[in-house]
Amino acid sequence: MEIKQKVDVAIVGGGMVGAALASGLAQHGFQVAVLEQEVPPEFDSSADPDVRISAIGAASVALLRQLEVWPQVLDMRCAAYRKLETWEWQTAQVSFDAESLGLPELGFMVENSVLQRALWQRLQQQQVSLLCPARLQHLQQVNGGWQMTLDNGEALQARLVVGADGANSQVRQLAGIGIHGWNYAQSCMLISVRCEHPAGDTTWQQFTPQGPRAFLPLFDRWASLVWYDSPARIRQLQAMSMPQLQKEIQAHFPARIGKVTPLVAGSFPLVRRHAIRYTLPGLALVGDAAHTINPLAGQGVNLGYRDVDALIAVLSESRLRAEDWSSAAVLMRYQRKRLKDNLLMQSGMDLFYFTFSNRLAPLRVVRNLGLIVAEHSGVLKRQALRYALGL
Repeated sequence: MEIKQKVDVAIVGGGMVGAALASGLAQHGFQVAVLEQEVPPEFDSSADPDVRISAIGAASVALLRQLEVWPQVLDMRCAAYRKLETWEWQTAQVSFDAESLGLPELGFMVENSVLQRALWQRLQQQQVSLLCPARLQHLQQVNGGWQMTLDNGEALQARLVVGADGANSQVRQLAGIGIHGWNYAQSCMLISVRCEHPAGDTTWQQFTPQGPRAFLPLFDRWASLVWYDSPARIRQLQAMSMPQLQKEIQAHFPARIGKVTPLVAGSFPLVRRHAIRYTLPGLALVGDAAHTINPLAGQGVNLGYRDVDALIAVLSESRLRAEDWSSAAVLMRYQRKRLKDNLLMQSGMDLFYFTFSNRLAPLRVVRNLGLIVAEHSGVLKRQALRYALGL
């Protein structure tokens, strides 16, 4: 079989995480190819917002600025949030604000489609080989790297293959890397709504025994609602007409939401996965291919960007030292940097999830006392927020 192309790094998946990694490595002079199944659609400012939203923290914004992608996001659409509130009992509320950390904002709500488009535009300006539409079919180790066979029969050789191809990563499966994981007893529904009043800059989350209800402010009068509940209940909500769903929202979300009109909804099951390892010689996993997390605090894509940051740093520093940058030893540095942090964040979210998603009366008292203590813990509260923002 003829090898069509030889590159330093081949990244499978050109989504929010894979495209950021490709852009960063290209900035550092690596020869990069990206395999992606479809080109992100053009941005249409008159279109309703994408139902898939990411809460981009301060550290992720810094990475996107470094990649020269953030100005393009601002040219399209995003919404800053400056305050975050969470509660179960009204008397036990924890609130975080940007001012307490001396920041202009805690982060931004960005539609996934906007972020993907901005990154793709940036890749088109860089020396990156974009193979799209393309699907990976086979992966085999060869001297000095990996050989990849695409669905059109073409072959590609790379010193390093990176799986940035999501939770059901084909790279992970073809490389024989196992996962630990389980399904949570909950599903999640995302609902794009129009509000009666401007959405503001506060994102909030109310815990209920069935699962959290969250409000994410978007641009103008648009917002995104997040509804966690049992899979059966979410299926029932998904089958409703928008007027029926509107009535359910008014009945089950706190009154502060005001009058909202739902326009589109989507749902997904909650699954926790963690790859047993992130690396093999000449191969690495990033983002959801390595770990999926309960989306409770919107940390998924931010963890992916921490992976990107770490992998770029490890590879570029190693190459400067004239090391074999795709070797097992060098890639293990990336794994050591990221495995513990991802596990800590996953476990923290799980603790939150299991503590709040039940009806045990003694636990309700304890968890609400915990929120009251957290609200008055000053320095500890700020440190927790700084960690979540990646600062």
